[in-house]
Amino acid sequence: MPEVEILWTQKLQFVGVDSSRHSVVMSAQDEENGTGAKPSDLLLLALGGCTAVDVVEILRKKRQQISGLKIRVSGEQDPDPPWTFRRIQVEYEVRGRDLSPKAVEQAVELAEEKYCSVRATLQGTVELTRKVRLLEE
Repeated sequence: MPEVEILWTQKLQFVGVDSSRHSVVMSAQDEENGTGAKPSDLLLLALGGCTAVDVVEILRKKRQQISGLKIRVSGEQDPDPPWTFRRIQVEYEVRGRDLSPKAVEQAVELAEEKYCSVRATLQGTVELTRKVRLLEE
């Protein structure tokens, strides 16, 4: 079972250590503490990162000539505590040569709906939408 640790360093600043022993700095976002990532932004990063790995892997298996992938994840939160995410949009910008639009759409769909544990966890709680753009080289 994956396990992470959060270590308090000072003020409202922390270091998160993942199950592979990689670190990320987190902090509150005020004048005194803005040294790390906003913890709620890490949820958006986790969603984008989770799907990114699978999209690239699937497209390579489909022998698509992918040369770049940029994912933008934006979230709409409630204005009051606990600032729950209500909507999250994931935008995929896939760059390559002779990419098949169908292969790219299938890769994104598989990544999101079959393989990404973060998206599966959010599904049914948050409205999730996506956009896919292909950029030909």
